[in-house]
Amino acid sequence: MANSNSILRAGLMVAVVLGLAACGGDKKAETDAKAGGGASSQTVTVATATLQTVDRMVTASGTISAWEEVPVGAETGGLVATGVYVDEGAWVRQGQVLVKLNDAVLRAQLRQQDAAVSSAEANAAREEADLGRAHELKDRGFLSQASLDMAVAEQRAAEAQLASARAGRSETATRLAQTEIRAPVAGRVISRNVTRGQIVQAGNELFRLVRDGRLELDAQIPETELGLVRAGQTATISSDQIGQVGGRVRIVTPEVNSESRIGVARIALASTEGFRTGMYARAEINIGAQPAVTVPTAAVLYRENRAGVFILSADSHARFQPVTVLSRADDRTSVSGLEAGTRVVVDGAGFLGDGDRVTVAAASPPPAARPATAAAK
Repeated sequence: MANSNSILRAGLMVAVVLGLAACGGDKKAETDAKAGGGASSQTVTVATATLQTVDRMVTASGTISAWEEVPVGAETGGLVATGVYVDEGAWVRQGQVLVKLNDAVLRAQLRQQDAAVSSAEANAAREEADLGRAHELKDRGFLSQASLDMAVAEQRAAEAQLASARAGRSETATRLAQTEIRAPVAGRVISRNVTRGQIVQAGNELFRLVRDGRLELDAQIPETELGLVRAGQTATISSDQIGQVGGRVRIVTPEVNSESRIGVARIALASTEGFRTGMYARAEINIGAQPAVTVPTAAVLYRENRAGVFILSADSHARFQPVTVLSRADDRTSVSGLEAGTRVVVDGAGFLGDGDRVTVAAASPPPAARPATAAAK
């Protein structure tokens, strides 16, 4: 019995020793893990961010608008539209008749004023003849000065009546011409607000034209990049529905929105085929060669819809650094938010997490030169 108890106590002591050894091993492993800082066994390649002169692009988006919208209205009012000759979307030439108004009353008034002008001309001719005779009689001494002055006054009154009649006729003729509402410029009709039989009032907008059919993109650009954009720079405008067309910056507006900090560059479209006012479109404006920090394109990743690169610290840990992509090519991408000389991870970056410890792969040795082939004898 005593031997059994001794064996049991010895077994318990062995179990305790083994348990303590196991705990000590776990703590050592935990300590090693902390010392490694979440070490990763990922092997990567690195490259250095360099400062280069590259063709920069400013990316913007906005709304297609008319280069110049021209409203067309009636100058004379209270008349019925007897004819409407164009509709929305039609191309019109300058001077083309768009609407015809009822001119029957004005034509009657014009005939009446033609008669009034004829009567005034006859009266003026008679008074002119009377004044000539009065001068002859005055020279012979048969007419007093007072009578001559009266003849002069009547002749002048007749001339004034003739001028008034002619002015009235001219006004009526002008109003009659205004019953034909014509296009002030050539362009495309984008809206129509008149129908046949409608009583048109003076000043009401009947049509709206896009002058010469020219469209442009009101590109919204952050104030940080607005200073890089200049009139005359080329651009590419793209739309998911239409495709791509060329363009050129026409003007950069001098105002920046105080709330959004956005300015506007107006880009004239080289071709308006398929585009309509109010459409959404994007633009890439070529601002020319500019110094920029570039990295290999493969080093640029997107995490949570934000571009960035993994930079390599001195202790071989990878840290995610957000950047702004300025322009992209097949081999190099220019970015902002990164200093030249920074080492960035290229191959293997897509498998890293922020803070991972990495191993940098050794640079591949250059290929050995092949021995020259002996010339044939």
